[in-house]
Amino acid sequence: MSGVQIQEPDFIARSRGALDDDNLQQALEKAGSGFVHKRQAAIERVPNFEAMRDRALRARQRALKNLDIYLLHFEKKVQEAGGQVHWVETPEQMRETVVGLCRQYEAKTVTKGKSMVGEEVELNEALEEAGIGPQETDLGEYVIQLAHERPSHIVAPALHKTKAQVQALFRDNHPLGERDLDAVESIVNEARDVIRERFLQADVGITGANMLIAETGTAAIVTNEGNGDLTATLPKTHIVTTSIDKVIPTWKDASAILRVLARSATGQDITTYTTFFTGPKGAQDKDGPENFHIVLMDNRRTDILGTEFQDMLHCIRCGACMNHCPVYQSVGGHTYNSVYPGPMGAVLTPLLRHGKDDYQLPNASTFCGRCESVCPVRIPLPGLMRKLRDKEQREATRSKASTMAVKLFCRLSRRPGLYRRLTSPAVTVLRWLAGSRGRFRSLPMMSGWTRYRDFSAPQGSSFQTQWRQQQRQSHPENRRHG
Repeated sequence: MSGVQIQEPDFIARSRGALDDDNLQQALEKAGSGFVHKRQAAIERVPNFEAMRDRALRARQRALKNLDIYLLHFEKKVQEAGGQVHWVETPEQMRETVVGLCRQYEAKTVTKGKSMVGEEVELNEALEEAGIGPQETDLGEYVIQLAHERPSHIVAPALHKTKAQVQALFRDNHPLGERDLDAVESIVNEARDVIRERFLQADVGITGANMLIAETGTAAIVTNEGNGDLTATLPKTHIVTTSIDKVIPTWKDASAILRVLARSATGQDITTYTTFFTGPKGAQDKDGPENFHIVLMDNRRTDILGTEFQDMLHCIRCGACMNHCPVYQSVGGHTYNSVYPGPMGAVLTPLLRHGKDDYQLPNASTFCGRCESVCPVRIPLPGLMRKLRDKEQREATRSKASTMAVKLFCRLSRRPGLYRRLTSPAVTVLRWLAGSRGRFRSLPMMSGWTRYRDFSAPQGSSFQTQWRQQQRQSHPENRRHG
């Protein structure tokens, strides 16, 4: 198993396939604009959204500044509440720990609430190999489980699927009989009927956590379907799988994050279900698990602490950056070859995985800045991508041709006289070749651009030529005479 990796081909090859996938393009067009409009409407309903962003950012900064202290305090409070914390370094250790706990409680069936860390470590595959049947309970996760795929979005995992594709999946996997699935409501109800039975059969429930509140040893999860509540409450054992960067100091900090999370993710003031778990059920509780475990994974997050990339650990997994990213909205999440797609994945994946091919991801950006402008905790994503590009160059992870091209340009740009002598004729030649059209439909070595759009020809003379002409006109005394 390979952690967050999904497939092998490079980003460019996957992008070409995504752009040619009519079903994917249809799904992206329908879903993408919805998220954008809903978020905008949500933040317009509150007069102080920017102040709310600042408070959420301060909460994340405070947590990371003293992460070790808050993690130890969190563990202490979990133990006081009757739960147990398990510390793991790697995805392999996470899988071993969770499978071991399931075997300890003789679990045959496991229900799962949405957990990005579970996807990160390929937990379902590990459970299946151990003879334990995992059942996803989030509708989107259930759809991609049937399709044997990975999530393409961190909030809407089946965003890449059209209604017709979901209908086909259900027809292939459910005994529908005479029931039809024409209406969206019928699709939802069909999934609920199947999953409801699994809730009652499960021996263990596994959820993720949006936050870990150190003050009381509480795990928090936000959903819109109630699947997290049922997953955590009905089985005798509840296992929370999450990462160490999810801890925050206090309930006040949790409130600050919750106020921006749903608004940024789905355009809601708050999600339908916001649930907090503190230990197993007590003597006076009518329901809840008898056993409560939290498995905390590092997976190179401590390597990011204290570095120029630490801001990436502020991420609260709202998905706003990918909802507004023109690259993501063109090629979808699977193109990123990671369970973390979009701009946040373009930064996080290379930091977690260190794969040579992952350094293509920071280049998958127009640098329009939309991701940073909508991030509820103000992560400077374009700046972090630039730093990764610099890192890529320093470590020579690029192809030799790409590296040589960059070095050649750097040397040329440091020699103004030579640069002018080469670029001025080039501008003239390109303008002449373009003719009256003013653009090129194709160019050598630029097929990646011209395959989908024209390349504009230079208009007029070069900037440096125009500058010299302007200077001569403004300062005739400096004009040279032959």
